[in-house]
Amino acid sequence: MDGATPARGWRGITQRPWWPWVSRGFAVAFFLLVAGLLFRQARTVEWSEVLQALRALPPGALAVAGALALLSHCAYGTFDLIGRHCTGHRLGRSTTLGIAMTSYAFTLNLGSLIGGVGVRYRLYARRKVDPGTIGQVVATSVLTNWVGYLLLAAVLPWVWQPPPLAGWTTAQWHWQAGGAALGAVALAYLGLCAVRSGRALMLRGHAFPLPRWPVALWQLAISAANWMLMGAALWTVLQGQVSYPAALATVQLGAVAGLVLRIPAGLGVLEAVGVALLAGDALGQDKVLAALLAYRALYYFVPLVLAAAAFGMAELRWRDREAHPKAPPEALEG
Repeated sequence: MDGATPARGWRGITQRPWWPWVSRGFAVAFFLLVAGLLFRQARTVEWSEVLQALRALPPGALAVAGALALLSHCAYGTFDLIGRHCTGHRLGRSTTLGIAMTSYAFTLNLGSLIGGVGVRYRLYARRKVDPGTIGQVVATSVLTNWVGYLLLAAVLPWVWQPPPLAGWTTAQWHWQAGGAALGAVALAYLGLCAVRSGRALMLRGHAFPLPRWPVALWQLAISAANWMLMGAALWTVLQGQVSYPAALATVQLGAVAGLVLRIPAGLGVLEAVGVALLAGDALGQDKVLAALLAYRALYYFVPLVLAAAAFGMAELRWRDREAHPKAPPEALEG
């Protein structure tokens, strides 16, 4: 025997020989559930009716939804401003906001490895931000995104009850208990920041910077606002024919499903979740699917086109700077 003390708690559980099988089993079960929803719905979709419903969407509702989508992208961009505050890097606020919004569009459509890390790293590195600082900004952005998500996940079960899925349902208090557990994580983060008062958290020899509690409170507020704007954009495209909590739940559950299944842009996943949660006697499957496709175009594809154009222009400017080293650096800060 080597005398090593077995790990305890959660770390001890994850080191058990059976743990990889359990975690993979949950992932496979979740994949089969969503794949089953996709297959079941794809067989029953009347695409001609979906196209007709898509054409019938009022331009005013699409315009308002587009404005809400833009506000959401701007709100997400402020996540990097929080990272700027925490790390103290010297890029301007407008430049930092532009980098965050550009990378967010790539993240939504191509995955976090390309957008959240790849595009963001390149845009920051081009402006002489060191890799360690970039990593902290990315980590702060990811953390900000999910603490607000957890907070809303705690509230949703008190105002919304999911419909039965494939004949399966559960008691309302089960959802409320699960939501309370998720919300407790977000509140624990806020409490930890208050206790640490800006001092880094040390775990196994690694320092994890923590903001002071007012900044942590801002993280919770702006992240929750961002998710609520996403839900409002979908609710607007649905023309208020479902409750707002149902639209918000669709966005939140679709985001997690797409994250677990690792499908770029969550193609088909958001639609499957949305039809399962929203379609019913009052609102047909064709109208729900048309609204989801319009939402995807406004929130995912249009920003990607704009972000790709912005990224391409930035690359061209930098190549021109490399070809003409005496060009003023201010020309590259757009």
